[in-house]
This record gives sequence, structure tokens and C-alpha cells, in this order.
Amino acid sequence: MLYYSTHKQSEPVDFQYALLKGLANDGGLYMPQSIPKLPEDFWHELPSMSLEETGYRVAKSFLGSEIPDQELKRICYDTLSFDMPLVSIDENIRTLELFHGPTMAFKDVGARFMSRLMGFFLSKKQQNLKVIVATSGDTGSAVAAGFFNVPGIEVYVLFPRNKVSPLQQKQITTWGGNIKALEIEGTFDDCQALAKKTLADKELNTKHLITSANSINIARLLPQSFYYFHAAAQLNNTYRPLVFSVPSGNFGNLSAGLLAQKMGLNIHRFVAATNSNDVVPVYFQTARYNPVPSHQTISNAMDVGNPSNYARMMELFGNNHQQFRENIYACSFSDEQTRQAIHHLLNNHQYLPDPHGAVAWLGAREYLEKENNDANIIFLETAHPAKFPETLPLYMKMKGSLPDQLKAIEHKQESFVSLPNDYPELKQLLMYSD
Repeated sequence: MLYYSTHKQSEPVDFQYALLKGLANDGGLYMPQSIPKLPEDFWHELPSMSLEETGYRVAKSFLGSEIPDQELKRICYDTLSFDMPLVSIDENIRTLELFHGPTMAFKDVGARFMSRLMGFFLSKKQQNLKVIVATSGDTGSAVAAGFFNVPGIEVYVLFPRNKVSPLQQKQITTWGGNIKALEIEGTFDDCQALAKKTLADKELNTKHLITSANSINIARLLPQSFYYFHAAAQLNNTYRPLVFSVPSGNFGNLSAGLLAQKMGLNIHRFVAATNSNDVVPVYFQTARYNPVPSHQTISNAMDVGNPSNYARMMELFGNNHQQFRENIYACSFSDEQTRQAIHHLLNNHQYLPDPHGAVAWLGAREYLEKENNDANIIFLETAHPAKFPETLPLYMKMKGSLPDQLKAIEHKQESFVSLPNDYPELKQLLMYSD
């Protein structure tokens, strides 16, 4: 299968090129030229299929013969070696817990899949690679964990100063080795803009092979579709319309769900639930897309004012606002509403969400009230609540101690480089670092 640029000013490429390049030569994002429909036997077997096998079957439909079947199966089984349970909240609402991996965030799936694919292709090319990633929290830690000690790969994680939680920062800055943490004076949008400039810099890319590990890379996006199939397989009562409520910032997770829907998964609609960084909910209401500077909230991974994957959503909907509205219901919530949701879920349902999951639950509840009160809604719980100051006291009161994954980094020494929001300084570092 070939992959084309959303800007449509460069030639289609194979998956390996899209993976190792990250961003197309014309600055666009890669999309599959066609989205495969999964065969009938897949749907018959899905309810009894393991998550690992589901992932392999979906990945195979996108990668074709670019990687040997046994190698792709090994990568998928290794990537998906942790649980993703569906937990009931009430009659209509369930949550899919995606935080049981090494860094306790859903981005473990995409980062582990991508790192293993890159390692495979680089072993054939005998060439070193620099990976640059911007993070508002969980992406950086998942990428760091996924790529740690992968031969031939140096990782540069750009995170905004004072805008990630202390535990998230430690998950980024305590690796050493081939993981370089760069603290940027600015917002996530500034970090993302620096990463995109790096990928588009012809001089830098002539000297080094450079790619992205953000969801602008198609290899981060594809594996995130796996767990939508897995969630549907776990759902017993399928007579109601199935809706996913997705906490959304850069919109990679929701875009992956749209791919699953296009592959044949019977998803009635998506809820794009954002915090007060609401550029997409404003588009939903007005048909006008106006990126704005992001601002800080307690659901920090969603603090994005110009989501990259908006371009992919527009491709999937042919830039048609009505098609967007038919497939996606978008809404936004304040920090105060998020705090109230956390306490409501804890006190009334004995369930403690993280702030991002709380926003998704609010979106699910609003959808039931305003759109369809008979839907089956699954909201994505994307990170462990203990990673966030807002929920940590409540978690410690419930459980008494940190989860093992977080306890392991609690007293580790941090190491990072502080940089201004200045591309020439970042370029100098990347150009001459080993």
C-alpha cells in the first residue's frame, strides 16, 4: 500500500519511507491511499480473538508484504503485552482502560509499535536515525520507554517548561542513554512547531536521517486503531448504537478510531471531548477552523491549540463540515467541570479517572443528554490517575501507594537540557550531537 501527503504536493511513498520520514517532503501528513475493509472471517472471529492477534490482523492489512508476517506478528504481540479492560460505569457508559502499559498511558501502544518497526527497518538499512517528539505529557514518556536502548536510534523529547506534571516529567527525564530530554520555554504548540521545523529542514535532513514519533507519524496512528476493535469485542450488548468518547488534544487517538470505522467497525459516532482548548468544538459549531495559542489546564495532554491531525480528519471527510458533524459530536469542558466529574465518578461510581478520562466521561454524558440517550458509550481512560497532582491524593487515599511503574522513578535523578523557544538553537544541538 502507498501513502500520500495531505498537502498533495509530493509523490506517494511506501510504508517504510513514511515511517522513517515522518512528515512528507511538502510538509503534509501521510495517509493511506485506500483504507482496507477487513474480511468477513475477521468479524466472525473478533469476539474470541486476543488483542495481540487483532492487532496483527489489522496491521497486516496496512503493511501488506513490507515486513515478513512472522516479524510483524512478533512486533504486535510484543507491543500489546498488557491488558486493556473494559470497565462498566453505569448502564450506558463504560470505560476502556488504556493505562496498564509500562508508562501507564495509551501512548505505550503507538510508541512501542513504532520503535519496534523502526528497529526492524533500520537493521536492514544499517543507518542511524534521530527521532524528535514533542510532548504535553504522556507521549514523551511512552516514546522514551519504547525507544530506550534501541540500537541506532537517538531520541529527542521536547517538553514545555512547567506544563507537565512532576511524575510525567520524571518519566521523560530519567532515562539517559539514547534518550535526550529538552525542556522548551513555551507551550506544547511551540514544541510541536519546533519538531515540524526540524523535519522540514533540508540542511539538517541532508546530514541526518530524522523522523517524528508524534502522531503526525502514520506509524503512531495505525496501532491506536487496534484497541477500538478490542473494545467492541469486549462489549456484550450490541443492540444499541456504539459511540466512543475520546479525550482529544492533537486528535491522533480519534483519527485512529475513524480509521477503524472506515475498516468496517460498526461505530455509530465519536464524541470529541476537549478541555477549554476548544478549536475543534468551535469548528463543529461554526464550520470555522481558527487555531489559537494553547493555554494550560489540568488535563495537560490535551493543551493543544492547533491539532496536527485535524488535517487527517479533513481528508477522511473530504473537507465537508456536514460529514464531520454526522460522524463526530464535539464538546469542551472547563477545569472546574473536570474536577467535579472526578469527584462525581469517585463518590457515585467508586471509579477514579484521570483528568483526561474525566473530560471524556463528561462528553459521554453530554452526548446521552443531547443526542441519543440509548447509546452504548465507551470513553477512553488514557492515563493512570496517579500521574496527575489533581487525582494523586485521592488515589493514594484509595490505594495507599504509587503503582510500581511510577514508584520505580520516584527518586531517580533527572537530566535534561533547557532551551528557549528558538529553532536555530535546537538545530545547532541536533546538527552536531552524536
